[in-house]
Amino acid sequence: MSNKNSMKILLFGEYSNVHWTLAEGLRRLGHKVTVVSDGDVWKDYPRDIDLRRRSFGVLDTLRYAADIARVLPKLKGYDVVQLINPIFLDLRASRIWPFYQRLRQQNGLMVMGAFGMDHYWVLTGLDCKTFRYSDFNMGASPRISEENSRYISEWLHGEKGKLNKQVAQDCDGIVAGLYEYERCYAPHFGEKLQYIPFPVQTETGLNPSETIPERMSFFIGIQQTRNEYKGTDVMLRALRRLAKAYPGKISITKAENVPFAEYKTMLDDCDILLDQLYSYTPAMNGLLAMSRGLVLVGGGEEEMYELLGERELRPIVNVLPDEEDVYRKLEQLVQHPEMIPELKKQSVEFVRRHHDYVKVARQYESFYNRLLEARKEGLA
Repeated sequence: MSNKNSMKILLFGEYSNVHWTLAEGLRRLGHKVTVVSDGDVWKDYPRDIDLRRRSFGVLDTLRYAADIARVLPKLKGYDVVQLINPIFLDLRASRIWPFYQRLRQQNGLMVMGAFGMDHYWVLTGLDCKTFRYSDFNMGASPRISEENSRYISEWLHGEKGKLNKQVAQDCDGIVAGLYEYERCYAPHFGEKLQYIPFPVQTETGLNPSETIPERMSFFIGIQQTRNEYKGTDVMLRALRRLAKAYPGKISITKAENVPFAEYKTMLDDCDILLDQLYSYTPAMNGLLAMSRGLVLVGGGEEEMYELLGERELRPIVNVLPDEEDVYRKLEQLVQHPEMIPELKKQSVEFVRRHHDYVKVARQYESFYNRLLEARKEGLA
């Protein structure tokens, strides 16, 4: 696909294959795209330039510093540089700002992604008003845990938070990938903020089976260091209770810190994915599963459907962050397997309608062009 107004775009960093998938969509539209990342560590997502820190030992630290020194001078002349997060290098936050400035000096637009953990996500969760529940609050009460305390220390009061505010103030545009992140940034940076759904490479010609499953296969992904934060511990407890209550009716597949290629293969034999207990919306893993015809049990609140303008499809089995609610929703699926084919069909259609990687790339293209036009007018 050719594009007379082709842009040269640098996507720096990776979360859950967002940037690589976006790059593939932008390339389909005729743009020249380079992805620099560490592959999101053990997930090992594709990238054009590998910038991975293998350990924090002395030798690996020196190698990483040498890699940055070798790569950074080559990353120049891009129309747009998009960062996955203010922490786009595996360095202390206090050391990243000069590298941001270098990228700013030798390129055009700077765009920051609001795609995950950052200052404004912590700040908004802890206000206990914006969201009924989140990673950081349950109603009017903060969620207290060792992991959350660390995030609060780093992102609210520490160097990471300081860097986040610097980059957000300086950059030309901010892209929010979920309803929640859009809500976090809107009060502070509404004029430079754009919500664009996450991109997913949809399965061409996929028609989910209309067969009603006799034995339901549940899939749950586990990140050992983030179980409590993501709510996987609660979902797994409910799922194990279900297995005891309905012996022979269900099977459970667990993926623990597996690379992306293996993760996709494991999904193919399953009917239902459990993911993101404290979210209003599906993130990349949930969307990937939906695109492959799985039913998602997780975040699917009405606010998300409203932001997308979706009035018909309701494919996600929305659960509250409560073990009993998760159990009841799972039990309903087991007791009414006839629901599964329709939910699978809606899941595929939902991703095609709102998250197809080329459609999403067009939204990015439009946003980048708007920022470039605004810059030209400002310089005129």
